[in-house]
Amino acid sequence: MLTLRKSKDRGHADHGWLKSDHSFSFAGYYDPEHMSWGNLRVINEDRIEPGTGFGKHGHRDMEIISYVLSGELAHQDNMGNVKGIPPGDVQRMSAGIGVMHSEFNHAQDQITHFLQIWIEPNVTGIKPSYEQKTFTASQKRGVLRLIASPDGALGSVTIHADAHLYSGLFDGSEQAELSLDLERKAYVHLVRGVLEANGQRLSAGDAIMLERENSITLTGGVDAEVLVFDLAS
Repeated sequence: MLTLRKSKDRGHADHGWLKSDHSFSFAGYYDPEHMSWGNLRVINEDRIEPGTGFGKHGHRDMEIISYVLSGELAHQDNMGNVKGIPPGDVQRMSAGIGVMHSEFNHAQDQITHFLQIWIEPNVTGIKPSYEQKTFTASQKRGVLRLIASPDGALGSVTIHADAHLYSGLFDGSEQAELSLDLERKAYVHLVRGVLEANGQRLSAGDAIMLERENSITLTGGVDAEVLVFDLAS
């Protein structure tokens, strides 16, 4: 079964310095029909105005992934990490027993546009940890490139969760297929462009929730960038 979630139907928050679209209930946005999907808890599409950002704040027992689309995200935490996250990099932070961090856009002339993703962990109370890796456009061109997994397979970042996250770039005749377990769930989130997923046409910000499907087929891309999640039910 496929369920389409249009971009315009997401929750929206405008804080002036931050504009955010929420795929699932988050902060002031509550929708009992969209609390999570499997163990995927949050996808926030955030745009941070120049010279602003999230001050120091805390998380615990959550796997947090940042996926930057444009601009750069400046990260600092109490584990000693001071990092810049540019487009193409994937950042993973395992909050565990607790972590404090901040995220800023230090540029004076460019918005930082990124996806903030939370996945519920399959272990709790662990020591917090941090990982960041680069995945080039050529690595994602015309394929679904594994970028996060429980075992760090194929050079992906390692998450403490029963989930696999793939990223791909598709244009023209490029296509890909991903086999699925019928007992699991999947989620397709189109980051930009236009793409067909199992025959369903998607535009930027649209998503499809899948259950009891044996595969995902991606075709008909027009400057498309997509994230695909294989999730515990």
